[in-house]
Amino acid sequence: MKFGGGPQLRGCFPLFQGSLCVFPWRHTVPSSSSSMETSPLVGERRVNVCSINSRLRIHSHGPVIANQEDLLNDEVHAEAKKAKREVALSAGYGGDVGLLPADSSLDIAEESELPTCLLCVCLTGSVYCEEVVPDMTSVPPLPKETAYLYARYNKIKKIKSKDFADIVTLKRIDLTGNLISEIEDGAFSKLTLLEELSLAENNLVKLPMLPAKLTSFNANHNQLKTTGVKANIFKKLTKLTYLYLANNELEAVPHLPESLRTIHLQNNHIAAISDDTFCKGNNTHYIRLRVNEIRMDGNPVILGKYPNSFTCLRSLPTGRYS
Repeated sequence: MKFGGGPQLRGCFPLFQGSLCVFPWRHTVPSSSSSMETSPLVGERRVNVCSINSRLRIHSHGPVIANQEDLLNDEVHAEAKKAKREVALSAGYGGDVGLLPADSSLDIAEESELPTCLLCVCLTGSVYCEEVVPDMTSVPPLPKETAYLYARYNKIKKIKSKDFADIVTLKRIDLTGNLISEIEDGAFSKLTLLEELSLAENNLVKLPMLPAKLTSFNANHNQLKTTGVKANIFKKLTKLTYLYLANNELEAVPHLPESLRTIHLQNNHIAAISDDTFCKGNNTHYIRLRVNEIRMDGNPVILGKYPNSFTCLRSLPTGRYS
């Protein structure tokens, strides 16, 4: 292998867990305000060692590129919506990705071989996998220190029990806008730190057991039925503050924990409520201080028929009263 004169060598060569990639590279140093002249040829070769695992590391041997901050993009959500080739370029690969030979171990055309942090955008404990191209049909393998996962508007169809089994650091999961119709038992059971979970805009007909520390749960715009939502599913969630179950097919209100502030149940099939739905029917002195919003509009129930159901509330729910 010659780096001076002689034939130029370029391409990728197999190494242990990766490839050795060599490409011609010219780099010039921009002139400053002083009389410094533009340097001619500073470097002739760049060698990249590409390790294909859960994280892709690129080590550049050659001159240090000025203003490395230019390689970072502050607009995280914009990055998350880019196609993988664009994400690869923004991650610091430059135009060299396009120079890789077709038989390279890092073939951009082979989407399934790309690690998660090239398919998605990974930034300090956060993984953004929004509108991934080509279609993402399952939860991708995540770095073990992941705390925040945003995998919105993909084609994920099922959540398996193993998907999050090893990612105990998760605090927020947003799977809005997928095609999820099934969640295996125990899929969230090991997520003891999980505080926010969004399963909105999917095809769910039932809910799994939920982590005890949840503060916000969103399952709006699904196909949830009363038979698929256990009456006491939220009872032990003593930190739950925001509950969104709008635009489903529920026929009854599940047990609501005392911690709730916002309750959205609009546009369901709820036809009746009881004195115990929001209050404690046997305790006329009970006041539910935390709740500040209850939405029941879009249901067939006529709330005016149940005046004793709201005696503990500071404000009446939104809905039909006549």
